[in-house]
Amino acid sequence: MARRLGVYIHIPFCASKCSYCDFYSLSGCDHLMPQYHKALLAHIEESAPNLSAYEVDTIYFGGGTPSFYGADRIVEILDALKANGNVRLDSEITVECNPDSISINAMELLMKEGVNRLSIGVQATNNDLLKMIGRRHNYQQAERAVANARKVGFTNISLDLMYGLPSQTRADWADTLAKIIQLHPEHISCYGLKLEPGTPMYENYLNSPILPDDDEQADMYSYAAEMLARYGYKQYEISNFSAPGFESRHNLKYWNLDDYMGFGPGAHSCIGNLRYSYIRDLKRYISGVNKGSSIVDEYQEVDTLERAVEYVMLAMRTARGMSENDYHIHTQNDWRPIYKTLMAFASKGWAVEEEGRWHFTVPGYLISNTLIGILLEAQTKKRMDDTPWLESAHEAEKKISIPPSEDELFLEMLKTTMNEE
Repeated sequence: MARRLGVYIHIPFCASKCSYCDFYSLSGCDHLMPQYHKALLAHIEESAPNLSAYEVDTIYFGGGTPSFYGADRIVEILDALKANGNVRLDSEITVECNPDSISINAMELLMKEGVNRLSIGVQATNNDLLKMIGRRHNYQQAERAVANARKVGFTNISLDLMYGLPSQTRADWADTLAKIIQLHPEHISCYGLKLEPGTPMYENYLNSPILPDDDEQADMYSYAAEMLARYGYKQYEISNFSAPGFESRHNLKYWNLDDYMGFGPGAHSCIGNLRYSYIRDLKRYISGVNKGSSIVDEYQEVDTLERAVEYVMLAMRTARGMSENDYHIHTQNDWRPIYKTLMAFASKGWAVEEEGRWHFTVPGYLISNTLIGILLEAQTKKRMDDTPWLESAHEAEKKISIPPSEDELFLEMLKTTMNEE
C-alpha cells in the first residue's frame, strides 16, 4: 500500500488581524500576494521528488485567510500539487473561509476544481461580540455563506466557534450553539479564548472583570459537549465535534502522528521521525525560495523517547484515546505505570475505558494538560528507572536552528528519512 501524506498550505494574508489572533498572518500586505504566489508554486515544484513519493490524501489551506487570497490562486496551487504529486481522487481538500471574503462564484470555482470541504470562521452569532473581537463579518453574512455553500453543493462544512469571550454569558453561548445547530454543519470546532501576549485583546482584557473566569469557561465547554452530543455531533478530539463520518481527516493526521508536509512561512512538517518548520517571515520566505537559500527555521530528529511523549500527548487529545497494544507499538514502554495512573483518573471521573481503549471524559478534557503531564511523568519515571542514562540524554536534547551552512545536511536528512519510511 502506498504511503499517505497530508499537505498543508499556509496563506499568511488577512484583510485585517483579529484582536485575539497570534498566528503568523499579515494585513495590509496584499501587494505581496503575486510575489508570494510565484514563490509558493516554485517551492511546490522544487518539492516534487518528495511529494511524488507519497499518495496525497488530504490538503488543507489554512491561514491567515485563504478566501481573501482568492479562489483563482487556490486553484493554481491545487493544480501545482496535482502536477508535482500523486493527489488521490478521494482526497479531503479543505479551504478555510471568512464569511466576508467568500462569494458564491468563488465557491463554485473551488468545488469545480476539487475542493470538497469548507471551514468557515463564524466564531459567534452575537454581532456585538464579533465586533469586540475584531471580526469583519456579522452573523447574517455567516448564515449567507453557509446557505451559498449548500446551494453550490458542498456537503462537508465545518464551522469554527469561540467561547469565553469578554462579557459572554452561558446564555449567549447556548444561543450561539442553538443557532449553529440549526445550520446543520457536518463539523463544529469550539475553542476557548486564550489571551496571547502581543495581541490587542491581551492588552485590553488581561485580568478584566468582564472576561469569563476558568470556571465559567469550563461550564461553557461542558455545556457544548453535552448539547452537541444530544444533536448527533460526536466529540472526537478536545475541541472538535462531527456528525458520523465527518471527522477532519487532515487534522487526524496531526493527532495520529501521520506524515504531513507544509508549505509557506511558519508551516510545519512531519516526515517519519523528522520535524521541521519554515521561517515565520513572508519576505524572507519569498527571497529564500527565489534565491535557493535556506527557508528552514528549525528541524529536529525525534528519538524513541520523544516519540513516546508525542504519542501520549496526542492520543489522549482524541476520543479514540489509546490502548495497551497501541501504546506498546508506539512507545515500547511498560504499560503498567500508565494503566495505574489511568485507573486513578477513572476513580475521579476523568477517564474511562471502553472496548479496551482509554480516553478522557468531558471533565478530564477540561484539565487534560495536567492529566497528560501526570501520565508523562509516570511514563518517563519508569523509563528512567530502567535505563538511568536516558535522563541526561533527554535533558540534553534540544531543537536545532539551521545556520545557512547546514542546508545540505538538512536536505540529506530529509532524503534519508523518506527513503527509510
